[in-house]
Order: sequence, then structure tokens, then C-alpha cells
Amino acid sequence: MSDTPDAPRPRRRGPGRPRQDEADDGPGTQERIRLAAREVFAERGYDKTSVRGIAKVAGVDPALVHHYFGSKDDLFAAAVEVSIEPALVVPAIIGEGPDGIGERLARYFLGVWENPVTRVPLLAVIRSALTHEAAAKVLRELVLRRLLARVAADLDVPDPTFRAELAASHMVGIAILRYVVQVEPLASADPEKIVALVAPTLQRYLTEE
Repeated sequence: MSDTPDAPRPRRRGPGRPRQDEADDGPGTQERIRLAAREVFAERGYDKTSVRGIAKVAGVDPALVHHYFGSKDDLFAAAVEVSIEPALVVPAIIGEGPDGIGERLARYFLGVWENPVTRVPLLAVIRSALTHEAAAKVLRELVLRRLLARVAADLDVPDPTFRAELAASHMVGIAILRYVVQVEPLASADPEKIVALVAPTLQRYLTEE
């Protein structure tokens, strides 16, 4: 008989958990999946993207993707959030008080869209939201509830949700005309010029009673 001790039996996994040998698990795994999801959604759109395809790009087993992010809708939301990062943005926008918040919000929004890395997945969101309820839900959740509504509520103004929706309609409309439909002269206008013209309106939406 061999003196080599018996190899430990693999632990049984619970529902939804990947096998240990499937899980390339580490501190950067979730972020790698999120970045892969952003890439694939941007390239293929919501409808043609699969969890299996994202897992292949991320170099992980599909079970690990489901373990971390659940459904395709949840993964789509995570992929968009990595571009918008509302948890980091809200304090920066409201941190200096109500004065100038319209300019800070407009500058942030255009900055995200002007950056090619974040613009491509957001284009996928806008286009998908027009035809897929799941994508539209993500847009509502991130832009309205997790970004604009939090900004408006922190300012302690009447009707914060309605004001957030007005601000969102203004900025999303600009995004569609400038980056999706590419209507001139808006499509090629200097971003600073847009900020200067839009900021007072956003300021009025969010601060004036």
C-alpha cells in the first residue's frame, strides 16, 4: 500500500456555485467579468449577448458569472454601472452644495459620453433601451434612481423625482441627438459650449423652488 495520504474529497457545492476547479476566483475576477460584459454588450448589443459569450471573453466558466451576477439583466446593469459609477459621482456633484451643481452635472455627463471607453457601452444602452424593456429598466435605475434622484433628494427641493426626470430627459435627449443620431451642429459642437448653455437649465431644474 502507498504511504501517500488519500487526496481530500472535493467539497460539495451549493446551488449556483461553480466547482472549485472552475472558479478562477480572486480579487480581480468580478471586475474582469464586468469589463468583459461591457465590451461584449457594446459590441453585440443586449439582444445578441449571452452569459456564455461574456464568460468566454472573461476567461471564466459561465457558472462563475451566474454566481457573481445572477441573471443577464443583472450583468447588464453591472456592465453599465462600471462606466457611470454613481457611487463615486454623486458625492462629487453634491459635495460643494447647490451653487454650480448644474454645471458639475452637465460636465460629468458630457465627460462620460466624450470618453470613447465609456461612450461605446452607453451607446449600447441607449439603443437597447429603445427596444428592450430590460435595458430600459437599467437606464431608469442607474440614471434616475441612483444618480439624479439622489442628487435632487440631497438638495432638499420639492418634487425631487420629477426634477430628476426633467434633468434626465434633457441630458438623455442631448446624448441621443449628439452621439446616436449625430445631428449637426450639435454633434460636432464644442463640449464646453454645450455645458455653458445646458448648465443653467439643469441648475433651475434641481435648485429653484
